[in-house]
Amino acid sequence: MAGPHRDLVVSEVFGPTVQGEGPSLGRRAGFVRLGRCNLACTFCDTPYTWDWSRFDPATELTARAVDDIAAEVEAMAVPLVVITGGEPLLQQGRLAPLLARLRAGGHRIEVETAGTIAPSGDVADLVDGFNVSPKLATSGNPLDRRYRPDVLRAFQATGRAAFKFVATGPADLDEIQAMVDECGLTDVWVMPEGADAATVRERGAELADAVLARGWQLTTRLHVLLWGDERGR
Repeated sequence: MAGPHRDLVVSEVFGPTVQGEGPSLGRRAGFVRLGRCNLACTFCDTPYTWDWSRFDPATELTARAVDDIAAEVEAMAVPLVVITGGEPLLQQGRLAPLLARLRAGGHRIEVETAGTIAPSGDVADLVDGFNVSPKLATSGNPLDRRYRPDVLRAFQATGRAAFKFVATGPADLDEIQAMVDECGLTDVWVMPEGADAATVRERGAELADAVLARGWQLTTRLHVLLWGDERGR
C-alpha cells in the first residue's frame, strides 16, 4: 500500500482505553496501531497487522495523513498516546511529524517496539518512553532476526526505555537474564504470555516469585484480564 510520503500505514486508532502492560499499566490512553512487522511471533495477538496468509492488507491497513490521525487521538482527551504495531519503527521516517503534533498537544508519548530497529534521533527526541519487547526463542523467530544487542544498547542509552519480556514460564528467565547481562539493560519487566485471563493469571503466578528474586518488575496484561482478546481494547 503506497500513499503520499507524509502518510502513515495504520491498522487502527482506538481509545480511550487503558495501557494494559508495563510501567504505565492502568493509565488512560489512546492507541495508534501502525501496520506491518518485521517479525512473525507464534503468539502474536495482532496478526492482522502483518500476517497476509490469514488477513487481507487491503482491508486491514489504511494510509492516513498525520492531521487525520492526530485529530482522532485529540478527540479522545487522553494524557497518554501509545504508538504500537506491528512494528512502528518500520515507519519511523514518517513518524516524527505525528509525534511532534501529539507532543504539542500536551500528550505523553510511548512507543512499543520489538527492539530490532534503533530509533532515529528525531524520533527518540520526541518520545517520552520506549516499551521495548525483545523476543525470546518461544516466539518462533530466528535468533538473528529477533535479537539485536546493538539496538537494545541504543535504546538503553536513551535513558527512556523499559525492557518488557514476554515469558511463558520460569524456564524463560535464564534466556532473559543472558540478554539483560549482555546488553546492560536496567529497567526490566517480565510479562506472562496469554490471550485470555485464565492463562495470564496462571502464568503470572508461576513467574512472580522468580521474577522478583532477580530484581525485576512484573507486569500483567490488564486489557486481557478485563476484555480478553477483544480487538480495539
